[in-house]
Amino acid sequence: MQTDSTNICERMGRSQELSEFKRGTVIGCHLCNKSISEISLLLNIPRSTVSGIMRKWKQQ
Repeated sequence: MQTDSTNICERMGRSQELSEFKRGTVIGCHLCNKSISEISLLLNIPRSTVSGIMRKWKQQ
């Protein structure tokens, strides 16, 4: 039997992936010189997600 405190992964599940369109919108905002914070507020997604998308895009 598992208690609430023993299985944190089940309680804090991950959200769904961003669509290709939303990722493209993040890149487009970046190319228009928006900051990570501005993009996060505009698209209502976490800053960590925005920075992760930017990091992957820059490595290509």
